[in-house]
Amino acid sequence: MTTPTRAARTTRPVVAVVGAGIAGLAAAWELASETADGPPVDVVVLEAAGRPGGKLRSVDLDGRRVDLAADAFLARRPEATELCRELGLGDELVAPGQSGASVLARGRLRQLPGGLHLGIPTRFGPLVRSGMFSPAELVRAALDVVVPRARAHPVLGDAAVGSLVGDRLGRAVVDRLVGPLLGGINAGDPDQLSAAATVPVLLAAASQTGSLMRRLREAGTRASARPSELGPAEPPQGGAPPPVFWSLRSSTASLAEAVDGALATRGATRHVDSAVERLERVGDRWRLHLAPGSPAGDHVDADGVVLAVPAGPAASLLRPHVPAAAELLEGVEYASVTVVTLAIPEASVPGSLAGTGFLVPRNEHVGGRPALVTGCTYLSLKWPHLRRHGELLVRASTGRAGDDRPADLDDDELAAAVSAELAEILGTGPLAPDALVTRWVDALPQYRPGHLLRVARVEEAVGKLPALAVAGAAYRGVGVPACVGSGRAAARSVREAVASRPEPGSG
Repeated sequence: MTTPTRAARTTRPVVAVVGAGIAGLAAAWELASETADGPPVDVVVLEAAGRPGGKLRSVDLDGRRVDLAADAFLARRPEATELCRELGLGDELVAPGQSGASVLARGRLRQLPGGLHLGIPTRFGPLVRSGMFSPAELVRAALDVVVPRARAHPVLGDAAVGSLVGDRLGRAVVDRLVGPLLGGINAGDPDQLSAAATVPVLLAAASQTGSLMRRLREAGTRASARPSELGPAEPPQGGAPPPVFWSLRSSTASLAEAVDGALATRGATRHVDSAVERLERVGDRWRLHLAPGSPAGDHVDADGVVLAVPAGPAASLLRPHVPAAAELLEGVEYASVTVVTLAIPEASVPGSLAGTGFLVPRNEHVGGRPALVTGCTYLSLKWPHLRRHGELLVRASTGRAGDDRPADLDDDELAAAVSAELAEILGTGPLAPDALVTRWVDALPQYRPGHLLRVARVEEAVGKLPALAVAGAAYRGVGVPACVGSGRAAARSVREAVASRPEPGSG
């Protein structure tokens, strides 16, 4: 339906949220709150796709809701957990049934060594016991402990993660640990990954003399001795350690579905198939021009706007108003990933599987060829509620920055290639390539060195526009909690700006 005009609805301000991914939905939830500071506002959500949720999506497989993208979110970042509880979903939070993971290294799966901080070792002993490194590679890593290092001075306060770790611990540690673990979060290349944006403690540790591993270990000890800056981790009953990750019993994607449903009860107007093509200032308001055929009509007028869309679409909308911000946003690159979900006969897997899955380094080979699979999650082991007798449900990931091979294969070819690699890695017999293939094109922003400086300049430029803010994964974090926090912060900024403006005709 068409959004009512401001006069027809009430005299309350209207705020439009462009994008109904989890950042946009969180922004709308924040705006629709009747208890937030400032006067109530009318909320209009405009989503270009045919459904809300963005990259949170699930599908029904034999009566199970299975996530096709993120299947969990960090527990120690409070934003997503708090949103779940505000929605009444606290009792639906579930922790993984397994912990730990493996890496394909030196020809076989090996459990990750202990003492890692986002893939970066903090102790030498676990590296030795892992079997992941040759004697020469271990000697190279040990130089971090015995050879003093000069203090590093990163240019503009940032550097690539790969260069910082490789300089201290050697290339093998970057390739087999840091790349698969830290780079895997956003399908990135550690040699082009901003330390300041992804692991700032590494930047601080690398800027000091002495052992990098020791500095990281000391930083971890200090962090554990004080309240977490990410918020308290509530211990479950029995005093067991709090989980690292949460999901929802009905899938992580159900968080987006729950927010969307709750927005209706708060009176927010939501439209799908409603792409915003242009932003225009008309008097003291924003006019959002919509693509033909939108159920919201040809335009929506609003007092404030939250742009919760990827960097490219945001740049297009902002270009007429802040060309400098648009140019910076156009420089944010994205990586595409494709996930393949399939069931494996449990009896075909020799021995027992450890942990929640495995990762595949960029330079590993499977079957004599460069590996196509970048990682695999044992879904029915990680989430016991997905288990079916005699079956192992898995989800394999392919594609990352610099590797677009999945795009050159159709779904059947990709399913067959992934099935063959999984059979080789897990030691099963041939697997039937009967799989669900889900493609996420330009899904994950790449945080290059200097990313936070880019973001600060974008936010400074956008901040000069009246009652407009940006949010989403392109800025300060790709995980669900970071996106929730980004959306809510942008909403508060816009709401405050709208509330501080005089009423028409006043004064």
